Amino acid sequence: MTGPPPEVADVRSAVRRALAELEAGDLVAVACSGGADSYALAGATAFVAPRMGLRAGGITVDHGLQPGSAERASEVRETLRGLGLDPARAVSVTVGDGGGPEAAARSARYAALEETARSMGASAILLGHTRDDQAETVLLRLARGSGARSLAGMPVSSGRYLRPLLGIDRSTVHSACALMGLSAWSDPHNVDPAYARSRVRNDALPCLERVLGPGIAEALARTAGLLRDDADALDSWAERAEREVARGRGELGADALAELPRAVRTRVLRRAAIGAGCPAGALTAGHVAELERLVTEWRGQAHVDLPGGLRGRRVAGRITITR
Repeated sequence: MTGPPPEVADVRSAVRRALAELEAGDLVAVACSGGADSYALAGATAFVAPRMGLRAGGITVDHGLQPGSAERASEVRETLRGLGLDPARAVSVTVGDGGGPEAAARSARYAALEETARSMGASAILLGHTRDDQAETVLLRLARGSGARSLAGMPVSSGRYLRPLLGIDRSTVHSACALMGLSAWSDPHNVDPAYARSRVRNDALPCLERVLGPGIAEALARTAGLLRDDADALDSWAERAEREVARGRGELGADALAELPRAVRTRVLRRAAIGAGCPAGALTAGHVAELERLVTEWRGQAHVDLPGGLRGRRVAGRITITR
């Protein structure tokens, strides 16, 4: 008796590994756009989950950004139901304009996924990001001058979110989708040069492949994994160091901070600022660098202004962050 095609077997095996920690009877929800990546994930989950004693459902989000999007969402929902995913829901969202169109759509999508998964009682939400998506993410963040944590890319798991396909290339996943007999939708935004990710996917990465040779996406994804290990270790060190340099509630010893390696010191200062009420998304590397100057380049500065109406000061050899 022959088994499934190798591409289908690869996707199913990846899903099986991702679901290994769940309890029998748990519900997993596949986030499905109707594209080849998420359809392959849905098909593999529909096959694997029942054999592991798990229940599988699906969620598709209609962003309302293209003509016919509501009808397409309904078609995706029916396809998910046809695969045996139950419950399968189509959710409509209103996309704002904060942070640009890509960021706004992403925020609306994740908010809808969270709310719908909670109402379904899902223990996990499965996302269809592939190794190529990881490489694109690393390049986009590299262009912004991001640090190690950001360049570590997307994690395999984060809270209830799981990314089973993160170690598989896009071509394998697309082949698996076709071999499962699923007819995927091609999002025109994926080839629209107005979007940064589209430019990276269709211009930047192919250019790097031509100039540097094949395997760029795999190398970038591998680099992200290595940086994630480093970032995890440094974050753990910073957590311990923050306790060691504490000099009372909301105060850090400047001399003790000065003795730490810069990679740890800046993490401690960032943690302290967020703990004091700074919005994490608004706290930039520039803000943290100015805080660090209170430690390493102290010349009697008055204060450092921080997001959220906070200020960092050095008083009597201690760094404080207050409103």
